Amino acid sequence: MPLSYLSAEAPFAILAMIVSALLIFRPLFAWRRSLMNTGVFFLVCLAGDLTAGLLSGYLQPAALSWLREMSVFGEGLAVIRYLGLAFFNVLLPRVRVYISGILADILVIIGYIAWAFLRLNLAGVEFSHLFATSAVLTAVVAISMQDTLGNLLGGLALQMDNSLEIGDWIKMGDVSGRVSDIQWRYTAIVTRNGERVVIPNSHLMKNRYAVICNKRQDVPQQRRLIDFNVDLSVPPARVSTAVIHDIQTARIPNVSLTPAPQCLLMEFGDGYARYTLRYWLIDPGPDDVTDSDVRHHVLAALQREGIRLAVGDQTIHLVQENKAHREEVRTRELNRRVGAISRIDLFSRLSEAEQQDLARRLINAPFAKGDVLFRQGDIAHWLYIIASGEAEAWWTPPDGGPQRLIDTRGPGNIFGELGLMTGAPRRSTVVAITDVEAYRLDKASLEHILRARPELAEGISVILEQRRSRFAALEQGHADGGNDQRSNVRSDASALGKKIREFFGL
Repeated sequence: MPLSYLSAEAPFAILAMIVSALLIFRPLFAWRRSLMNTGVFFLVCLAGDLTAGLLSGYLQPAALSWLREMSVFGEGLAVIRYLGLAFFNVLLPRVRVYISGILADILVIIGYIAWAFLRLNLAGVEFSHLFATSAVLTAVVAISMQDTLGNLLGGLALQMDNSLEIGDWIKMGDVSGRVSDIQWRYTAIVTRNGERVVIPNSHLMKNRYAVICNKRQDVPQQRRLIDFNVDLSVPPARVSTAVIHDIQTARIPNVSLTPAPQCLLMEFGDGYARYTLRYWLIDPGPDDVTDSDVRHHVLAALQREGIRLAVGDQTIHLVQENKAHREEVRTRELNRRVGAISRIDLFSRLSEAEQQDLARRLINAPFAKGDVLFRQGDIAHWLYIIASGEAEAWWTPPDGGPQRLIDTRGPGNIFGELGLMTGAPRRSTVVAITDVEAYRLDKASLEHILRARPELAEGISVILEQRRSRFAALEQGHADGGNDQRSNVRSDASALGKKIREFFGL
């Protein structure tokens, strides 16, 4: 039988290889090429072992003994590698025990060394001479490889004390990125530009680096700062409230609300007050992109409040604009507003002069993507006319169920008409899904037109009732699990008209 020609260690090595292979090949399938190479190496060594047995009596015993010893030694190396992978990479993770890759490598190397000394001892090698020679050789190698050994020891220290882990975001000098790999000699990080930067471990141990974001921490640690200037005449509480409310309610990707954002008055300048918005990133990678999104929201929030950004007092030589040019700009903006009003059926009964008058009273109200125009249940006596962009209306059922999308509206549409005309609470939460240019129409701006023409309330009430009925049908459809159903409830348009007149004091 072939086994009779093998060494005494070979059957145990074969059994160990088969068992460990069954354990590691499926969990470590990504390592299949390396595992197959080790398997081929084992088979080659096994073939050498078998050859030494088959040729026994035909060749010199010394040569056959050398061939067998080398084959058995190679078989042992392959077995130690497979068993090390099975133990450290499969069995320990299954019982939730994790050790660093470098420590696992060290233990496997110790296994290799122990196996080598065992085979040398069985071969009759004198260790005293071997140790003396090894000591001299080790000293020479250590002197000639100081930097390499420093990198190896640095990599070991990083893994042992867990000061740096794969997935951490670090900054060292002018280089920052996410740690992608920690090897014996180096640590690799991937920058925001996708560049893979290799840093020697000894360099990390000798120099200062900052862990911007630790993957183990639930709360992100990278804080971002955005500065902006506002005129000194604006109360600080008004600025801080407007900005913080927008950041906390808007859906801004990558902005953490824990810790809470802060808007602080930092200093006074000549003609301006400097504010700093502090917020925390969830992912340090897209920092510039997130800063840009936050600036959009800050600018939109200030514009909705009628707060303009300011600069320091300067001496500026101005060239007065041509009067015709200024008039052209005003006319163009007025026509844009009239165009937005004329597309709304609610104001279809207004004359051209009334539409122009109403257009002059509109307030510019831009919203950044993710901003909340208003929330369900809010009471506010105004509506928004969308000039560009889109917004979604979300309805929350009375039983507290999940929010449901009711409607999506774009240019030429309005939100909040019922609150403007009757003072009723908002029936949905409206969120900007793109940057939205909108105009706000307040109750006072419409009141003087209705007082001059009270009969308009009846026409508006009919249109408003149609809108309310459609919304009620959508609510009913969601409540019943289908969008095709229609509510059978119809309010009296005349009653609604009466409510409008009472609300405006007509």
